[in-house]
Amino acid sequence: MKKALFAVAAVALLAVAAQAGEIKIHDWPCTLTPQIITQIPVVMDVGYWVQIPDQDKLKITLSQVSIHEYSGCTTMTVKTNATITVSATIAGTGAVPGDYSAWIDGTATVPMGSSSVKVCAKLLKADLSAHAPQSGLQVATVTIWVVPSA
Repeated sequence: MKKALFAVAAVALLAVAAQAGEIKIHDWPCTLTPQIITQIPVVMDVGYWVQIPDQDKLKITLSQVSIHEYSGCTTMTVKTNATITVSATIAGTGAVPGDYSAWIDGTATVPMGSSSVKVCAKLLKADLSAHAPQSGLQVATVTIWVVPSA
């Protein structure tokens, strides 16, 4: 009976000694070597990331298609850590009145990684009567929009 009680006590003692985060050994190494007691996972939430390098170098130059119609495109690099959808809007500056439009030429869905996206703009019914001939007149601004794809 005493032996059975001793065996049960020994098993209970071993179960307590095996709990995580504890070290219970009889012989610690002679050199006082550090011992692993636990490992803690490190986690983080990774958010969406989109970058358009060299934004300051991008420009759409409108070229004449007909007497009152102008259009042009530029290609930009888009880097992202998720699949995104790209869109474009345009706002005229008032320098040359007319009907402005902007769009993404080709697919508007950009996969994770680095991709080229072609952005285009058009001016219809251009009223050139207020300006003498000149170069580099800013007539509109294209705004690029991105949203993660579902």
